[in-house]
Amino acid sequence: MEKLKKIFKEKSEQQNIKLKTLLKEHGEKNIGEVQLAQIYQGMRGITGMIYETSLLDSQEGIRFRGYSIPELREKLPKIKGGTEPLPEGLFYLLVTGEIPSQQDVEMLSKDWFERSKKTPKQVFTAIDAFPNDSHPMTMFIAGIVAAQPQSVFAQKYSEGLNKKDYWEYVFEDSMTLIAQLPVIAAYVFRKKYHGGKKIEPKEGLDWSANFTKMLGIENDGFTKLMRLYLTIHADHEGGNVSAHAVHLVGSALSDPYLSFAAGMAGLAGPLHGLANQEVIKWIFEMQESIGSKTPSKEQIEEYVKKTISEGKVVPGYGHAVLRKTDPRFTAQMEFAKEHMPDDELVNTVWRIYECVPPILESLGKIKNPWPNVDAHSGALLLHYGMKEYDFYTVLFGVSRALGVLAAQVWARGLGFPLERPKSLTSEKVFAWIEGKEKL
Repeated sequence: MEKLKKIFKEKSEQQNIKLKTLLKEHGEKNIGEVQLAQIYQGMRGITGMIYETSLLDSQEGIRFRGYSIPELREKLPKIKGGTEPLPEGLFYLLVTGEIPSQQDVEMLSKDWFERSKKTPKQVFTAIDAFPNDSHPMTMFIAGIVAAQPQSVFAQKYSEGLNKKDYWEYVFEDSMTLIAQLPVIAAYVFRKKYHGGKKIEPKEGLDWSANFTKMLGIENDGFTKLMRLYLTIHADHEGGNVSAHAVHLVGSALSDPYLSFAAGMAGLAGPLHGLANQEVIKWIFEMQESIGSKTPSKEQIEEYVKKTISEGKVVPGYGHAVLRKTDPRFTAQMEFAKEHMPDDELVNTVWRIYECVPPILESLGKIKNPWPNVDAHSGALLLHYGMKEYDFYTVLFGVSRALGVLAAQVWARGLGFPLERPKSLTSEKVFAWIEGKEKL
């Protein structure tokens, strides 16, 4: 992919010149204030990093290099006769800022296929070492770490590497890791649920189609869904746990394998990527409690109120930044209306969507009562037979690599330094409040 590297080199060099001028002329300007509550409450809303590939607006939703999800579904290349964008095209866009041609995407698919065939044997050995009752994310992370010995960045750095060349080897590692992630994820799926029989990738297929083939789910509808799913889950600006973890660990010049493994450890948390399986669990529990697979709107409302009265959250609703229905939810709903309008579970998801926001709004304390991406994805996956809902976060992880690794290439291309924010003790804060010390 010399063309892709050439474009990135030119763009990053131009951006570096702009940034040097920016810092020289405006480096001492303040861009905001930090409140004490923000420090204690997870640094919520504090602007503290540059992340080039995507930006999340509380009202408009996510934009990838300035493009909304509807625009991506329209503009990114598709397979011949296809309706959903190819994730390869999104990666190209995130790296270059340009919409790729059909040829660009086809070359990227071919490159990733060739790299996927070189997945190290120790990856499968490492996954096999886990007992079958291990969580799929645990095995997935182990497989990523086991692939790390092939890192060219780690090798070149140990030999002595000019800072200006960091990006090139981070790019190579990122390309290889993205190519091999579907192999790793699919093997976790095959080992845990299907007796460990590995399915090889096939030449001529796009990244998503090869992934579904290796999973053993050769269904055209599911492959279409994966093209959409792997595109819309790819990035959500830099402050979310998985993206920030990759950025933070990468700032120490850990290679992309180690950085991405750290991000996946964050994604595995129930307040982040694991939330998608929590949604399905909650719906199943509701169906069992009500005694119906097709609960009415009134029954759903009653169960939602019961969930809230027990001090629990309604999974899939609310977001740290968004203050509207997540565009990723909307994209999945549109997909479902086209491909599975009569699916019982999907229709239950839609009825939940009608019920939950008004109830949460009535409480008066909820800033965002609207559904996020997790509220819909599980129902789509179940429609195509993927009942292993504890595997859903692995799918999320495969997709998230596109955004966070493109961002890491940019971080090294722009020479971003080690991230090291200042921390305080509560004792120091109390002394400051009492006027005894300065911060």
